Amino acid sequence: MNIKPQIHVVWLKRDLRLHDNEAIFNALVTGKKVLFLYSFEPLLINDSHYSERHWNFIKESLVDLNNELKPFDSKVLIVQSDIIAVFNQLLTKYQINKIFSHQETGLLVTYNRDKNFKRFCKNNLIDWIENINNGVQRGLKNREQWTALCNAFFEIDALPFQPKPNQLLSISDIEMLEANFKIPNLNTPQTTAFQKGGRSMGLKYLNSFFETRYPNYMLHISKPELARKSCSRISPYIAWGNLSIREVYQQAYHLKKTAKHKKAIEAFMSRLRWQAHFIQKFEMEHTMEEASINKGFHKLKKSISQEYLEAWKTGQTGYPLIDACMRCLNETGYLNFRMRALVVSFLTHNLWQPWQEATTHLSQMFLDFEPGIHFPQLQMQAGETGINMLRIYNPVKNSLEHDPSATFIKKWVPELKLLDTPLAHQPYLMTPLEEQLFNFKLGEDYPYPIVALESSRKKAGDILWNLRKNKKVKAESQRILKKHIVKNRF
Repeated sequence: MNIKPQIHVVWLKRDLRLHDNEAIFNALVTGKKVLFLYSFEPLLINDSHYSERHWNFIKESLVDLNNELKPFDSKVLIVQSDIIAVFNQLLTKYQINKIFSHQETGLLVTYNRDKNFKRFCKNNLIDWIENINNGVQRGLKNREQWTALCNAFFEIDALPFQPKPNQLLSISDIEMLEANFKIPNLNTPQTTAFQKGGRSMGLKYLNSFFETRYPNYMLHISKPELARKSCSRISPYIAWGNLSIREVYQQAYHLKKTAKHKKAIEAFMSRLRWQAHFIQKFEMEHTMEEASINKGFHKLKKSISQEYLEAWKTGQTGYPLIDACMRCLNETGYLNFRMRALVVSFLTHNLWQPWQEATTHLSQMFLDFEPGIHFPQLQMQAGETGINMLRIYNPVKNSLEHDPSATFIKKWVPELKLLDTPLAHQPYLMTPLEEQLFNFKLGEDYPYPIVALESSRKKAGDILWNLRKNKKVKAESQRILKKHIVKNRF
């Protein structure tokens, strides 16, 4: 009778790192042989929230992981398959008693997959151990203990990667396993448009931020062009788990002790905490993926305009800063926070479109797509939480304030690059003489504005402010505050 060798498996998801990875650390502590697994699951590949830029980032991250594992004569088993099918095949070769992974705060599709996987593990007498990722706590009913739990998480020393000799499945063992699976091609396009995935690249961004770029963090955080350098730019590496938020926070904490620009570091650390706060909110309010957290806003009905949506997605609205932002996002996968808020505000308020119509396009475009940030922020900027200040951003005011020389606008809307700066901000104010002077025809070279700012802002503001007086909206606002109020904040 052949006795199958026993192994433990670490199922990697959005935690593509070896260091400060609780699932990996706990698997190694057992002393058993360990296999690292990543599966490109069809249910996610086909999900409308993801796009090729995400899968390329993940592939680059896995290649980087395998380079890190070479000195240990190991690598990640990378397959393309439903996760239960993967483990059914592994069980023909190995005895698997424990599977380690992180608790995923993801889309409804991953939640349902995990429920099925839990049943699979139970039926096969496998202990599936889910570990905390980035401080998010599962099963909380309110935030009474959350700050203490979050503080405790951030204060624990980052977990080292220290496998025992020969503890990891060898490259030759894994290559034998690969013969039983569909193996994805890990080659990715050679492009500089997107940030490249992988921990080594994430560390380069992090180190350059702390060494030279952070002093201008608060000065430029709202500037669409300058923020591209003075912000950390590590959000994709946190979203896909190349870096843990704890190790980033701890590095910032130690830097603050000697830094000349302490306020910049403190502001950065505060945003790391808020990242955990919003993901925790999403964990506790899973319906946010499809409906407003405040049920009083479910009665708000907006007619969908495909014409408006297409103009917004492609950067053809007639408002230069909006168009520059959308084209930049489509091309590079990145916008700073204020510009993200601006484009959502314009869509949901000025164009009066449901925030749900923005979800998949923006998730596909954001290289740092994180469900726990994505949906709470969409609803907050759309003004449908009932607890946040209603903000309707003026794209012209913002362009004059944050891109005064129209550098960002002219870069991403090249139709306007030869215009004088004031006209680049508001080309619709051109006179016929100016059109002749610049050889520019409004409506042909660049579109007229698709809506009037002031009247559309007033319509949205009136409707939303009146809704906030509704009894159900008020009751829901109190429920949300009671559930999510953070006492003794950080």
